[in-house]
Amino acid sequence: MDEPRAAWRTTTHDWASTVDLDHLARIRRDPAVFAPGGLPHLILEVVAYAADEAECNGGGHCRITLHDDGSVTVTDDGRGTDTRLDEHGEFVKKPVIATEDVRFFDRADAPLLPDGHHRRGMSTLAALSTWLVHTNRRSNGSWTQRYEHGVPSTDLQPVPDDGTTGTSVRFLPDRSLLIAGRATRHHLAQLTASWPHLSVDVDDHRTT
Repeated sequence: MDEPRAAWRTTTHDWASTVDLDHLARIRRDPAVFAPGGLPHLILEVVAYAADEAECNGGGHCRITLHDDGSVTVTDDGRGTDTRLDEHGEFVKKPVIATEDVRFFDRADAPLLPDGHHRRGMSTLAALSTWLVHTNRRSNGSWTQRYEHGVPSTDLQPVPDDGTTGTSVRFLPDRSLLIAGRATRHHLAQLTASWPHLSVDVDDHRTT
């Protein structure tokens, strides 16, 4: 695809900008609103996208890994985040990390996540994480990018294809959110079981 980016249709996120600093700042000002219950809610915001993919594809799998440093990785086997070639020959990844999801953010009719709180989108996770690394594998190429509090700190960096597709998001939530709500293997398994098209494994590598 080489049509102007301005002509790309908005379905979930506006392609016109890859970062919305005002949007990210608003989330950071009120973590209790945008991450109710702390870490478990942030994890569900990520897994919800894997559940969307699984429903579209007739089923899918996701793995949640709780690391000893407090970070979390969510990996799925979907199609990967849409990545396109613009009119300048530059690859542009759909701005799911650092802009609002127009379907859910600030919408009173947004669906509830399994914890009973409204879905708002991946940007809540990014804004409230010290760092986040998004690795994206699609049939037309694989990329990774690092963010700090939702703001890209690297460009898209190609990674070797491994014959798979899907996304991997590893993030370290702000410390206050780790304290606010501890995620346990059993609790996450219970919550994610409510998505009928998605099978979820939870690995807990924490020592404490």
